[in-house]
Amino acid sequence: MQVDMTTLDFLDRATDVYADVTGVIAHDGTEYTYVEFADRVNRVSNALLDSGIERGDRVALLSPNTHYFLETLYGTNQVGATFVPMNYLLVPEDFEYILGDCEAKIVIADYEYAANVEAVRDAIPTERFVGYRAEEIEGEWTGYEEWIAGQSSDPPERPEIREDDDAAINYTSGTTGDPKGVCRTHRTEHWHALVLNQHMEIRDDDTYLWTLPMFHCNGWGHTYAITGTGGTHVCQRTFDPEGTFRRVRDHDVSFMCGAPTVLNRLIAYHEEHPDVGTTGGRDVRLATAGSAPATSTIETIEDEIGWRIIHIYGLTETAPIVTTSNSPRRLAERGRDLKVNQGSETLCTDVRVVDEDGADVPRDDATIGEIVVRGNQVMDRYLNKPEETEEAFNARLPGYFHTGDLATIDADGMVSIQDRKKDIIISGGENVSSIEVEDVLYDHPDVAKAAVIPTPSEEWGEAVTAVVVRKPAADLAEEDLREFVGGRLARYKVPKRVEFVDDLPETATGKVQKYQLREDYWESEERRVGTE
Repeated sequence: MQVDMTTLDFLDRATDVYADVTGVIAHDGTEYTYVEFADRVNRVSNALLDSGIERGDRVALLSPNTHYFLETLYGTNQVGATFVPMNYLLVPEDFEYILGDCEAKIVIADYEYAANVEAVRDAIPTERFVGYRAEEIEGEWTGYEEWIAGQSSDPPERPEIREDDDAAINYTSGTTGDPKGVCRTHRTEHWHALVLNQHMEIRDDDTYLWTLPMFHCNGWGHTYAITGTGGTHVCQRTFDPEGTFRRVRDHDVSFMCGAPTVLNRLIAYHEEHPDVGTTGGRDVRLATAGSAPATSTIETIEDEIGWRIIHIYGLTETAPIVTTSNSPRRLAERGRDLKVNQGSETLCTDVRVVDEDGADVPRDDATIGEIVVRGNQVMDRYLNKPEETEEAFNARLPGYFHTGDLATIDADGMVSIQDRKKDIIISGGENVSSIEVEDVLYDHPDVAKAAVIPTPSEEWGEAVTAVVVRKPAADLAEEDLREFVGGRLARYKVPKRVEFVDDLPETATGKVQKYQLREDYWESEERRVGTE
C-alpha cells in the first residue's frame, strides 16, 4: 500500500491518541489539550477559507515562539495552503522581498513585530493583514482572536493534498544577498519528522521547551515531531536564560534545542546564579547545531548544569538534520570529545564528502571535501530560482544537494566541518551573507573598499567582521559604520568588529582574496569555522 505522506498526519494522530493530553502550553501559561488545540486549528483553517485562501496559496507568519504559530502552521497545511514562517529579526526591506517573492495572500503577525510589515504594506501583494493583539499595531489589522472567534471548530473539508505539494517555504540567506525560498513538500516535512524522532529520542511523555526559534525550518521539524508523538510543547516567546530555567523546573521539561550561543548564555546565567534549579524531576537533553560547541561548553552543560548534549548538523535545505553525533556506541569507544564533530549520517540519509570531481575523499579525517546530501528530507527546490536549484543539486555530484560546507570524514563516517565554500557566516546560529553586508558597506560615502569575513568568537562562534579601507581624508569611526549598517540590516548582520586597513589583498582581476584575510584571524585555529 502507498499512502501520501502529509503533515496532517501528525496532529491527526495526536487528537486520535492523546486528545486529553496537554499538547501546548502558551507563553503566559495557558494550557491546551490536543483536542482543544485542534479546535483552534480548525478555527484558523475556516478563517483562512473565509478570507479566500485556496489550495497552493501562501500564508505568511511573523511570530516568535507562540501557541498561535503552531495553530497557523497546522491551520494552513490543513487547507492545502503553503506556510511561510518569517524571521522576526529582519528589517522591512527583507519582508518586502520575501512577501513579494512568495506572493503571500495573507500575513499574520505578532504585535511586537508587525510594524516592520506595516512599513512596506503598500509595496507587497498581500491582501489581508491579521495581527495578534491587533489593537497594539498601527494600521488596519484584523485581530487574530476576533478573526477565529466566530469560526466553527469543526474540521474544514480538506482538499486533495498530495505529498509533493509544498507544505512550507523557509527563507534562508543567499550568497548573493537576496534570501532564497526553500520549498519543502509535505513528504520532506513528514519524512524529516520521522528521522528526527529516531535520533532525538522523542517519546510521548516528553515536554519540549521552545528555546529554538520556531521559524528556523519550522523549528527543526519539532513542530511536527513533538505533536505526532504526543509530547507537550512549552512556548517561550524568545530565549532568555531566567525564563528557560524557570520553565524547565515549572513544567518538568525533558528536551529543548539551541545554538551554542544559547548554551553560553545559560552557562553565564548559571555562573551568576549557582543555586538556580536546572531540572524538574526528569533528565534533560539539549540538541545543538549551528557552529560546533566547544569542548568546554559541552563539559559545563553536562557536568555542572546536568543536561545531556546532542550535536546535530544540517541546513534549511536539508530539513535540517542530516548528521548527528548522538551515538552511544561511538561515544563509549571514543569519548565525549566526539560531540564536537557534526557526526554521522542520520537514518535513510546519504551523506558524502567529495572532491572537486565528485569522488569520495579518503576516510582519513584529514582530506577536505564538500559535504553533499541525498535523502527524502532534502528540499524540493529554491522558489523562483531554477538556476540556483540546478547548481545546488549538480555542482560536483549530480543528484546530491551541495551544502557548501567543507569537511573531513573519518573511518566511522563522522564528518567534521573545517571551512565554508560559500560566503555565509554563522553567527549565534543565524546565517549571514557576507556579500549582503558588503553591499551595504559600499553604500557608505566614506568607504573605498570592504570585505566581510567570519572571525573566531567565544560568544558567537563566528563574528561578522568588516575589513574596511576608508576613502582619502575620510574621518570614519567603527561605531559610525556599525550604526550605518544597523539602519539597513537586521541587528545580527551588523559587524561585531570593524578593522580599518590601508588596502585589501586582491587578485590581478581585482577580486578580494578573502582567504588571505581569514588566515590572519584563523591561523591559530584547527578549523576555519567557529566553535562556541
